[in-house]
Amino acid sequence: MPLWSIWWVWMSAALALATLEVMVPGYIFLGFAAGAAVTGVILLVADIASLPVVLVIFAVLSGVAYLGARRVFGIPGNKPKVWDRDIND
Repeated sequence: MPLWSIWWVWMSAALALATLEVMVPGYIFLGFAAGAAVTGVILLVADIASLPVVLVIFAVLSGVAYLGARRVFGIPGNKPKVWDRDIND
């Protein structure tokens, strides 16, 4: 059985990517971690031995998870600056 079709390998990769997200924040690795976790669940349920199919599943799920995280957490620096006091006061 090839390594890319084993579900716990994808779950381990998801854990490693989630740990990397904690050390290097930016929501990039969070999408990859979620994509790897869902890919692991899919491989637990279905037996997919084709590397291109597994990589396409992972890429699509990671992209959707990244866009979802970006929508939930927002884009950094996208908020307008609010002035609390005037410079001449």
